[in-house]
Amino acid sequence: MQEINFIDEAVKFFEKLKLNNNREWFHENKDTYQNNVIEPVKIFIELMGMRLREISPDIIYEARVNKSIFRINRDVRFSKDKSPYKTNLGLLFWEGTKPKMECSGYYFHIDPESFFLGTGFYQFTKETLKRYRETVNNPVKNKELTKIMSKLEKKGYQFGGKHYKKLPRGFDGEVANPDLLLYNGFYGFFESKDLNELKKDPLEYAYSKFKEMHQLHKWLVDNLD
Repeated sequence: MQEINFIDEAVKFFEKLKLNNNREWFHENKDTYQNNVIEPVKIFIELMGMRLREISPDIIYEARVNKSIFRINRDVRFSKDKSPYKTNLGLLFWEGTKPKMECSGYYFHIDPESFFLGTGFYQFTKETLKRYRETVNNPVKNKELTKIMSKLEKKGYQFGGKHYKKLPRGFDGEVANPDLLLYNGFYGFFESKDLNELKKDPLEYAYSKFKEMHQLHKWLVDNLD
């Protein structure tokens, strides 16, 4: 398997961008971003996509910006922070019949201080939220998801998307884990500030984490797509 390690260069670039988050500096250093970050990341995506198809044969990936590579430009329309650029790298490999942000996927994130590897939905659409609630209100499905979560928690994974304080109207919570009804998105993730863990072999390390999260991803795809 071809080795690809872009972590040092990416971290170095984003550290400098944090100190110079303006269009003038970015345009002066755009070639560095393209050559030292984007080009090796494209190779990483192709290699990771092939590995992921060993466990998720229908995974979708495309090694270009706005597909598997999230844009570096920030949407500042509704933000007090008008910094034009993100100071992190985000990659997505998704699976399902809907648009990519409406599917469960494997997510890879690095910034100068940490890395984040996850799977799931950051936020459900209205339609998917309805289906999710109906699914986790089923005692069998509720136990399935709770069991997957328990196994991952023992390995250091966390879960995000819990949003509501009260059970939604029409749901009595008479399931093993009623807290699952309080989510408006659902994702599992592993997060660390030890970038050296990832630097040794980003492809193999990230794949090992994605593989551990595979049952969660599969449950979400099977039940919500």
